Amino acid sequence: MKSRTPLVAGNWKMNGRQDLLAEMAQVLAGYDGAAEVVICPPYPYLAAARSVLPATIGVGGQNLSDQDDGAFTGEVSAPMLAEVGCGYVIIGHSERRALYEETDALIAAKFSRAQAAGLVPILCVGETLEEREAGDTEAVVCGQLQAVVDAVGIAAFDRAVVAYEPVWAIGTGRTASPEQAQEVHASLRKSLAQNDKDIAESLCLLYGGSVKADNAALLFAQSDIDGGLIGGASLTADSFIAICQAAE
Repeated sequence: MKSRTPLVAGNWKMNGRQDLLAEMAQVLAGYDGAAEVVICPPYPYLAAARSVLPATIGVGGQNLSDQDDGAFTGEVSAPMLAEVGCGYVIIGHSERRALYEETDALIAAKFSRAQAAGLVPILCVGETLEEREAGDTEAVVCGQLQAVVDAVGIAAFDRAVVAYEPVWAIGTGRTASPEQAQEVHASLRKSLAQNDKDIAESLCLLYGGSVKADNAALLFAQSDIDGGLIGGASLTADSFIAICQAAE
């Protein structure tokens, strides 16, 4: 039986307005389940999110700079996120890797900056459809993970979360089957165990990729899936709360 605390993080991406935040705050005010819950809205709503959401609900950034300050117009640093009340930050999301060409080295640097500011990184890894069809899934996702381990050390993962998000299942309506997702999660945990068995066993591993209220329970029932990084379904309060309940 899993002993890890389940976690559900809602990634709003570049979506949402103040009314959604107010609705989410109202719905989550009544949530007293076992899962840890985090909302990651766009930057302009972070301070408001920390103000209106219950204290038991975490707030996270969707990205951060690899620098703490300086002449980097448009960037947001880890200390800034911490100062407005964030406890988490998403790092290495597939959209950042693909659209903004973020490298493993840059992602590792962001991971380090996040932890230095007291934030918990939610490190994303995942393969494209072409990589899966070529049989390279394990090599790709474990390689992305190991690149960060090599840069920051395995001990850093005692204060981190890893999310597996197959690129081909993000925003497409396609979802990895529970068995497919479990297979990759098991590979990630096995890979980490080669560095430290205790950290590998205690690490929270999330699945992200078209998770919905009607498939969440089957995904979260898998032995190595400890919760979800939720995209589109986190933009509807009732759907998101149902997913949180499924993670318990």
